[in-house]
Amino acid sequence: MADYDLIVIGSGPGGYVAAIRASQLGMKTAIVERESLGGICLNWGCIPTKALLRSAEVLHYANNAKDFGLKIDKADFDLEAVVKRSRGVAKQLSSGVSHLMKKNKIDVIMGEASLKKGKPAPTVSVKDKDGKSKEYKAKNVILATGARARAIPQAGLEPDGDLIWTYREAMVPKETPKKLLVIGSGAIGIEFASFYNELGSDVTVVEAVDRILPVEDEEISGLARKQFEKQGIKFRTGAQVKSLKKANGKVTADISSGDKTEKLEVDRVILAIGIVGNVEGLGLEELGVKIEKTHVLVDGFGRTGVDGLYAIGDLTGAPWLAHKASHEGVMCVEGIAGAEDAHAFDAWNVPGCTYSHPQIASVGMTEAQAKEAGHKVKVGKFPFIGNGKAIALGAAEGLVKTIFDAETGELLGAHMIGAEVTELIQGYVIAREGELTEETLMHTVFPHPTLSEMMHESVLASQGRVLHM
Repeated sequence: MADYDLIVIGSGPGGYVAAIRASQLGMKTAIVERESLGGICLNWGCIPTKALLRSAEVLHYANNAKDFGLKIDKADFDLEAVVKRSRGVAKQLSSGVSHLMKKNKIDVIMGEASLKKGKPAPTVSVKDKDGKSKEYKAKNVILATGARARAIPQAGLEPDGDLIWTYREAMVPKETPKKLLVIGSGAIGIEFASFYNELGSDVTVVEAVDRILPVEDEEISGLARKQFEKQGIKFRTGAQVKSLKKANGKVTADISSGDKTEKLEVDRVILAIGIVGNVEGLGLEELGVKIEKTHVLVDGFGRTGVDGLYAIGDLTGAPWLAHKASHEGVMCVEGIAGAEDAHAFDAWNVPGCTYSHPQIASVGMTEAQAKEAGHKVKVGKFPFIGNGKAIALGAAEGLVKTIFDAETGELLGAHMIGAEVTELIQGYVIAREGELTEETLMHTVFPHPTLSEMMHESVLASQGRVLHM
């Protein structure tokens, strides 16, 4: 007889949300966690990095107080206090997850999980901190073990916890590096580049492709580069770090671009070259689970092809986003429960956000992707400089860009750079989910004065009806 209706392995945003939804649907549920409730996102990712970036943002405004008619002689920072605040935020939210588990009567099992063949789902074996193992049986098991930073040991691109960092070490620095190399210009790399640049580090970012933020619309990534360079961040695009060599407390990087090679000596390196799924040690190969490039292959309901075994979140591949994992968890559990409104997960409408200064946010197709897909497009753009609220905030640099199908009026994609765009993007996500056309959006009343008015103006611009430019 099964101990549980569902056991979830991993308590990140995918795992703990799946467990809560299962409990709501009447399932007897347990969750297994080897480290801290909340997983990487709450403890070492999404949340504590935003706390660090908030400190950097406040410092930025303090150092530019004269632009707002204010007098601050010399703003400075206490790195230890900045890090302490960030860790405190993470601890608070991890404790919040613990409360949610108790509230929803979900058993928390601390330890390292592995799987063995069993019926109706694989048996879960959990080894505790003392090395003792205990087996649990469930009708269903969800893997939500997440992912970790990618390394390339053969080139020396491997974290050592001292000179070469992943996001973990980058969040708890003992001192600010004078010279910093960030390898990779995706969201993680750019956020850390933005944070350390604001704290006074001399930051260089290396990106293998020919532009930064390569998943973003090309126009947006170009504007982002200009703004970051204006702040002092240096970029090497179309370049690769061939090796990292450590000596005398420094790191020397060999950077190759075409037929040119550059040596760059820095104090610290942050690796942000992608992530790999946490598939090791679970017994997946013995069960016959299909794994491709360290990620578990699943269908839209998280089914792995092994009876009773499901997988969600970063473990299943891109996009590697907390909100994607949470949504997948809900879809997976509702499928297991046979809920009337259960439907397969599709990543077509998952927004992406980069919380740098300035912020970047997007959803759907880029302009290039829309054209490649065969769409005739209408593109609307509206700059922050045309918005009263943006000017009043002292944040007049930025752009809102919308892409519509010229024949059907479908909103194919939306892309933004500027203040608070990570909050604004959800308006376009809802519009796409509701299949709203450009006509409906044009007829929608947006409040004034707000940054959201730029969303309206961008839609109007796509039809040649922009009002304030």
